[in-house]
Amino acid sequence: MPEFCTCGAQLPPDALFCHKCGKPQRELVAPEIHIPEHAEFAPPPAPLPLAPEALPMNFRNPVAMRIAFTAAIMAALLSWVPILNVVMWLGAGYFAVFFYRRRTGHLLNLAAGLRMGWITGVMMFAIVAVLFTAFVVVFNASGGIEVLQSQFKNASDPKVQEALQTLRSGSGVAVFLMQLFLFITCLSMIGGALGAKLAGRASRPPGGGNIV
Repeated sequence: MPEFCTCGAQLPPDALFCHKCGKPQRELVAPEIHIPEHAEFAPPPAPLPLAPEALPMNFRNPVAMRIAFTAAIMAALLSWVPILNVVMWLGAGYFAVFFYRRRTGHLLNLAAGLRMGWITGVMMFAIVAVLFTAFVVVFNASGGIEVLQSQFKNASDPKVQEALQTLRSGSGVAVFLMQLFLFITCLSMIGGALGAKLAGRASRPPGGGNIV
């Protein structure tokens, strides 16, 4: 290795460059990397699939709408049985939450259970209201009020007279439907909240961790 650069500057031992002009004093050889012939390259691990994000519980949730409609139409058809009507209105909200949990795997909290029950109750009332209104129209058109009144032995009973007057009057039917709407939706919301509460308790881990 020369002690002096071509520019005349004295070089320190093992200098790679001239400190005055920057001229390289020797060639740099990159170290060779030996790769074995049979070396195996492991592919990068595949990313874990992300869990589907839970949709908001409203009328834009297609899964909730399908399940709520199915529960509503079953409960509405069976609610004409006098003993089963209250049970079916309550059970519609409960089973809507239950089947939504089974279908999506998402655990509903109390507020979401109430909303699911309310959606089911609104659909159920719509079905019941259409059937009841059609029944009243056909019944009045065919003169069924007079026939029904003549068949009642206690037709002078105030409760019987009130029921017959409700069937005759359009405003009476409207008031009855409003009361029915509140009754059906409230019971369905209670059922939805009960379903969310029981599903959360059944899915709680043994350590007592919180469930979102």
